[in-house]
Amino acid sequence: MKFHNRTQGRGPVRQRVAVGAAALAMGVTAVFGSGLMAAHADAATASGIILGVGATEAQRVVSWYSSAGTAQVVQVAPASQVRNGEFPKNAVTISATVTANKVNGGFNGHAVIDGLKQNTSYSYRVGTEGAWSSTYSFTTQNFNGNSFDFLFFGDPQIGSSGDVAKDGAGWADTLNVATAADPKAELLVSGGDQIDSANNETQWNAFLASDKLRSYPWAATIGNHDVGGKAYEQHFWTPNTDRSAPYYNGDVNTRSGGDYWFMYKSVLFIDINSNAYANGADAAHIGYITDVIKNHGAKAKHTVLVYHHSIYSPADHANDGDNKLRRQDFPTAFSKLGVDLVLQGHDHSYSRSYVIKNGKKADPAEQPGAAAVAEGPGGVIYVTANSASGSKYYDITAPDVTKDPNYGPDPLNPKSHWANSVQNQEHVRTYVKVQVRGEKLVVENIRSGTCAAPNAAVELGRDSWCGPNDGKDAALPVGSRVDSVVIHTNSGRAEEQEQATADAAAWLQ
Repeated sequence: MKFHNRTQGRGPVRQRVAVGAAALAMGVTAVFGSGLMAAHADAATASGIILGVGATEAQRVVSWYSSAGTAQVVQVAPASQVRNGEFPKNAVTISATVTANKVNGGFNGHAVIDGLKQNTSYSYRVGTEGAWSSTYSFTTQNFNGNSFDFLFFGDPQIGSSGDVAKDGAGWADTLNVATAADPKAELLVSGGDQIDSANNETQWNAFLASDKLRSYPWAATIGNHDVGGKAYEQHFWTPNTDRSAPYYNGDVNTRSGGDYWFMYKSVLFIDINSNAYANGADAAHIGYITDVIKNHGAKAKHTVLVYHHSIYSPADHANDGDNKLRRQDFPTAFSKLGVDLVLQGHDHSYSRSYVIKNGKKADPAEQPGAAAVAEGPGGVIYVTANSASGSKYYDITAPDVTKDPNYGPDPLNPKSHWANSVQNQEHVRTYVKVQVRGEKLVVENIRSGTCAAPNAAVELGRDSWCGPNDGKDAALPVGSRVDSVVIHTNSGRAEEQEQATADAAAWLQ
């Protein structure tokens, strides 16, 4: 067998090895961690299983909690070969890394499924012989070409309404609505704040209850409600992660953090821990983003940056200290690096920016709510996602130059902050659909609920109105669009990307 070395950020080198001719025929490579192959290990019960994004479209990561620290595996086979729940004898078994859990005294594990084939349905399960979990499945799509859809979800924050069950119901319903409307969506991307209290496993269980999170790969993002403990890292193993101190917000032994990246078809995704921003952390984030784009950006048509704290926030967090600082720190760097789209959460409301270049509106004549825009070199669109669960909403705030003189009203629409083409809050659940189409990105904000249950914040009376126009109009149906824009980007040509990286490096010096 031939070994290939692969480095996980600054962590240990892991080994990748094919498991015989049968594994190669199935197009699956086993990635071995510190555990051993476990045909006769003591039984362990797995819970909280989630399918995560891998480093490429040919990888998936499975993470879970375990009742014991025994050796465990993920077993994988083409779905067509799994009959009546029985896996074939040549199914691939992938040894897991199982680690003592710092939250509840149990254990957590993960394993990387590598070498997947395109356009193939796979079944998998977790555990050991005689003690398997339920069987789950996922389907890969075409690995070539420049077209695919992914879905972006803001702040489920399970538990923030005070009723975990209602929050979980709203979150599960949004997942059902979104994947039913776009069953071939290839990624589910997080805006952060999966739960309300970092180490509350009741909230984590409600967040993880939907089997959609075992069928579609979840690209996790850490929010301020996730960062305060180790549960986030235990539930989500992320690829190419740098967990150095600048990418945390406090003690690396008791909190979660890290920046990571992955390449999916024609898109380079970079995810940063925006909880860390003081004491040079923002400069470290920009350095990380710069290095990733320098090393990998030329292979991508689009660069999508994801983090939790929305810098062009339209609601309660509009003038938070970190946002005011980052409106100075980030936009020029992102423009010079050639970032196309920035996806954010935290403010529990929806906004879509104008094309922003170097921290200013690129074209003063761009109209509010334009259905199509051209970014041009250095242009960036910033999107803030509303609550995907209905657990908590924040109302849009008026621009206030007394709090930040640089974040005043839009001359074309004085009720809005100058950076935002669209701002919306109806107290209904929504999610963002992004269509990658060659040199275009299509961004849509879609209603996944109405004023009716499940909609915890409204059900519990935390919000007194619901519907468009501050509740004066009736709620629109599930699946209707709040906003839609076609973004013509300038990314994808190697010479442009190289120049953008060189410009950014010069700017950082």
